[in-house]
Amino acid sequence: MSMSVSVFGLGYVGCVSAACLAKEGHDVIGVDVSETKVDMINAGRATIVENGIAELVREMVDEGRLRATTDAREALANSSISLVCVGTPSRANGSIDLRYLERACVEIGEGLRAKSEHHTVVIRSTVVPGTLEQLVIPALERASGRQAGVNLGVCLNPEFLREGTSIADFYNPPFTLIGSSDPCAAEALGALYAGVAAPVHVTEPGVAEMMKYTCNSFHGVKVAFANEIGNVCKALGVDSHEVMRLFCLDTKLNISSAYLRPGFAFGGSCLPKDLRAITHRARQLDVETPLLAATYESNRKHIERAFDMVLATGSRRVGVLGLAFKSGTDDLRESPVVTLVEKLIGKGLQLSVYDREVASARLIGSNKEYIEREIPHIWSLMRGSVAEVLDTSDVVVIGNGSAEFRAIESKLDGRHVVVDLVRAYRPQLSTGERYQGICW
Repeated sequence: MSMSVSVFGLGYVGCVSAACLAKEGHDVIGVDVSETKVDMINAGRATIVENGIAELVREMVDEGRLRATTDAREALANSSISLVCVGTPSRANGSIDLRYLERACVEIGEGLRAKSEHHTVVIRSTVVPGTLEQLVIPALERASGRQAGVNLGVCLNPEFLREGTSIADFYNPPFTLIGSSDPCAAEALGALYAGVAAPVHVTEPGVAEMMKYTCNSFHGVKVAFANEIGNVCKALGVDSHEVMRLFCLDTKLNISSAYLRPGFAFGGSCLPKDLRAITHRARQLDVETPLLAATYESNRKHIERAFDMVLATGSRRVGVLGLAFKSGTDDLRESPVVTLVEKLIGKGLQLSVYDREVASARLIGSNKEYIEREIPHIWSLMRGSVAEVLDTSDVVVIGNGSAEFRAIESKLDGRHVVVDLVRAYRPQLSTGERYQGICW
């Protein structure tokens, strides 16, 4: 279905989006305050330099599906949906400058006063969470006299275009992401991308706003990680490219969704030990590995966060469900829950702990030796069931994802505060102070 689209901002994202949407059969009007950019588009010339974009812009202009103007009202009168692709550059302190976005929203809002039909405004610029609700919608409503969700649709549609491959990325994205609390607006935007072979995900605005930052932060972490591994490998005389080639072949753990769900700190007998070992070896080689070194510190801070959350409840009676770092195991070596318990004991709190796999009668071998050597006092805190812990506690800390702990919601009463470190369940209690997730 062909749609009429106005694209505000004819820089990198705007130029590519306008040309590609025109290629999809839509009638597109580009809008920019720069007469130079408008003249370039109308002359069939791209405003950016990239493989394929010059030919695509020229083709779309020649076919009459793409043109540009400096007149926002003209563009709004001749479109039913507007994509805002203006820049959100960094300020000196790292914050983003939203003046161009706000200016575009006011301009669009004022232009909509002369139009009676419903209109959908889509923010394609990269903005921090809260921008849609705190800046975009208020600016549009004030300037237009309309109400979002009634006669004005508002969505967020982050772009994932890489410089150098933007046209290919437009047509082959991992997904099309729509952030909106307005189903009608989301449906209208989804129709715009009907020709793009990618699943459409509709989510709340804050999630959509956060996605671009999450993706680019992770990409930065990956680059830094590969370079630090490469530096260590070079100092050791090891082929770093072969190491990373083999690393990337593991799509079960390394290149996968494993370990990418927010939860509690890492632990166990291998991961902390190996991280310490490689950073120590790097120091011996005079190779700086700030990312790897900071990983261990970040993990420690996460345990501190859980500690602070428990103290903030003001309760002295704390129950801990799950002591091992992972459900289904009795391994307490470097378990972050054990570290948390030790810190709470040190603060003088009254603790009761339950972990079926860590019951003394079940422990054998190295784990039994570890407890008896390192944390023998833990035994005095152990209880025989979940019910015993709940009876003697006002705060309940869920330390691992055991099936037993995922079913406790019905057993809680009004006095219990749950501090969930693993997102054991999504409770009806989640509104208010009776349920607290460590990072959700």
